[in-house]
Amino acid sequence: MKIVSILIMMFLASNCNEQDNNASQTAVNTDPIEVPSQEGMERAYFASGCFWCVEEIYEGVIGVSESISGYSGGHTQNPTYEDSNTGKTGHAETNEIIYDPSVVSFKTLVDVYFASQNIEQVNGQGPDHGSQYRSIIFYQNDDQKKIIEDKITSLTQEGFSIGAEVKPFQKFWIAEDYHQDYAKLHPTHGYIRGVSIPRFRKFAQKMPQVIKPEAQH
Repeated sequence: MKIVSILIMMFLASNCNEQDNNASQTAVNTDPIEVPSQEGMERAYFASGCFWCVEEIYEGVIGVSESISGYSGGHTQNPTYEDSNTGKTGHAETNEIIYDPSVVSFKTLVDVYFASQNIEQVNGQGPDHGSQYRSIIFYQNDDQKKIIEDKITSLTQEGFSIGAEVKPFQKFWIAEDYHQDYAKLHPTHGYIRGVSIPRFRKFAQKMPQVIKPEAQH
């Protein structure tokens, strides 16, 4: 019986070691990837519910040249809108913010991020629910991470429970063409009128100093 017990223990130990080796071989890189600046413009990545809303908010900020809708934070390649909507890809609707750091700082973009959402809502924003609509704030280096952490600490001290995840940036996938500039191209759409515009106006009341004059609703 002792010999049988020893053999069983050796088998189990062998399996554990094999699983550990497999795990180390498939470990996901958790170091942030830093996107190089191009012609003086930098990029930041934020997930905060529907990317139609977030796109409009950031394109209304002084110093931001463009906000691109897409997907990030997941584990699949080349996600589509239909795929991400299942919640099985791990991706969240995300916006790539292209900005001039000499005009607007990353810190201000983080302030905009929290001022334009329900800070405490988890897995969604407003009427949009599900992991694909969860809030994620991505960092590309230690300086950005510290800015985010300092902001969260400040909000926590004010009594807020923060719903947003903080993740190292890895990859951004651009969404389908019909999602780009959606609020601008479909101003009378029911969702834009009922959700996006009110969300923008609420944000603009909190940070009027950063809003482009032409972006006022």
